[in-house]
Amino acid sequence: MIMKNEKYIIKKSKLFGAALLIGGCVLTTSCLDEFTETNQKKDSVANADPKYLFAQGVLSFEPSDYTYWFFNAADFYNNLQTSIPTGSVSESVIEGSEQQSYKCIEVLKYVNALKHERSKMNAVQSAKYDNIASAMDVLAVYMGIFDSDFCGDIPFTEAANFRYGGTLTPKYDRVEDLYTLWISTLDKAVASFTTAKDQVELGSQDVIYKGDWKKWAKLANSLKLKIAARLISQKPDLAKTIVSQVVAAPCGVLDGKEDDFLFHKADGHTENSDYVYHWNNGVLAGAGASQKYVDFLIKNKDPRVRFFYTKNSWNSKIVDLFLASGRKSDIPSYIMKNVKTKMENGKEVFESWTGPGEPWVRYYGLPGAFDAAKNPAQYGDWFDYANRCKFDEQNTYRPFSLYQTEMLQGRIDFTLPVVPKGPVIEDLEDRPWYGMYLTTAEVNLYLAEFAIYGTPGLGNASVYFNKAVRSSVTEYDRLASLNKIPYYGTTYGYDPHEKTIDLVDGEVDAMMTHSDYQLTGDKALDLEKIFLQQILHFTYQPVDQFVTGRRSGCPKFNSSLITREDYSKNQMPADYYPRRTSVSAPTPTDIMFNIISEAYSRQGFSTTPSNGVLNRERVWQDMNAPQWGAGPVIR
Repeated sequence: MIMKNEKYIIKKSKLFGAALLIGGCVLTTSCLDEFTETNQKKDSVANADPKYLFAQGVLSFEPSDYTYWFFNAADFYNNLQTSIPTGSVSESVIEGSEQQSYKCIEVLKYVNALKHERSKMNAVQSAKYDNIASAMDVLAVYMGIFDSDFCGDIPFTEAANFRYGGTLTPKYDRVEDLYTLWISTLDKAVASFTTAKDQVELGSQDVIYKGDWKKWAKLANSLKLKIAARLISQKPDLAKTIVSQVVAAPCGVLDGKEDDFLFHKADGHTENSDYVYHWNNGVLAGAGASQKYVDFLIKNKDPRVRFFYTKNSWNSKIVDLFLASGRKSDIPSYIMKNVKTKMENGKEVFESWTGPGEPWVRYYGLPGAFDAAKNPAQYGDWFDYANRCKFDEQNTYRPFSLYQTEMLQGRIDFTLPVVPKGPVIEDLEDRPWYGMYLTTAEVNLYLAEFAIYGTPGLGNASVYFNKAVRSSVTEYDRLASLNKIPYYGTTYGYDPHEKTIDLVDGEVDAMMTHSDYQLTGDKALDLEKIFLQQILHFTYQPVDQFVTGRRSGCPKFNSSLITREDYSKNQMPADYYPRRTSVSAPTPTDIMFNIISEAYSRQGFSTTPSNGVLNRERVWQDMNAPQWGAGPVIR
């Protein structure tokens, strides 16, 4: 186990290393080795091919790396109570996350390398790469938004350029200035994608859109919505203006799976197999599904519960095992509630699932009661399962759901829960990992939100909302299929009562009939519904989920939809919960010492956080946003 202070030291060393690399070399030995595989002589790689720089930039585009998921994701979930620690909620959930190294640097290295290569060309030749440069800019903006969500001001405009005459001590750009820059950059990218002529085509070097500039234009235009959403608390009029411009743009926005920014980087071996499969180490080990969110999804027959979370281990054969062994009392009560039994040869045996039936009855979240694990009489069915659900020394059956980490990694092995001495049923196949970054659902959730604000040029919020929720379900079904998570497309042939988790015809239509999934014209309630759907959609994008909760105040206290738990009586009031990552003091020997110190000072950041500090010391875009649990504000 890595203790909190050890995590801090590890992260700080990574951050310091990143600072040294901000202006570092692009064409490392490994990169040079890659270029030799393009049928060129080694001595011909004096000039890098812009297409291959782009391809390497895509490989380096990574808002979802291992350190982020290992160190930060569960902390972000805790802030919104979308996850419950498997040891139950305690004061540790307000400790917050430490800052990670800046991910935009990895893309900016190739942005600047491409600029350098083009500077050696004549104007006509250079102009042929306008669209490739614009696509690189789009990726850099995405990563810049991601980094600034964590901790405010970041090095961007002067970063990763030392090799080409820049500085080793880049300034920290203000978030407000970066948003202005990024909107301009995205506008220029759209103009290039839609008007530039005689462009070098990327073809297979573009694993995202295969060089389809119309789709790149939609992505660039849609990305402006992420910035607008982050401006809503500080500059609502500007945010609305940006959204109006987005919907008026002739290029359009992401609209359907062919447009969605959802892709995988490689099919086979590369110098780094993480490009293909993602990392190999486990994450989210202590993050359980939240009872309130799981119950909300099942109540509304939302198929995403099957894509977000794992089935528990209690298939019908495990239930039968405990019944036949005279251990019915050890079966968690919430599982037994959905079991119909019968008498057979004098013994009580499993007959069928009741309630919503399979696969719904295999998903249960953990209750959010404070220190629930210390109250086994009331909460033992969840938190004492290591004893109650332990059949023998080799077999313990988990009764609740975890996050489905095969949505994050292509190299996880799955073993089907079976009775003792039963068959060994495993899925050991490694599969290329697909990531979801910006899709039709997200776009329409923003449009629904801004329609509630009365943004000029937008239609009825319900139209956007309905399209968004429907799209989110189908997008997650697609992602589950591509990543081949457990039970997708197969029951493994063990339990005759088992069901697959695939999306079934008519399910989305049935889901949309529920009142929780319909807007009614009550603006306050409608806006809460929209924000909750944003939070749900961002289940596998925890930074976006964190930002959404931070700017919306959802889930809110005393909600009729999903209620935020109030732990004030447990010395964990809402204003103790972090709203940014913590930062550590730079060492005097750090060449960035003065620049980092000044950046922290102007943002009002201290480096010794205690209860409430990370809540009061907000990043610029979070100022004027509602407190956790306060609910949304109609701007």
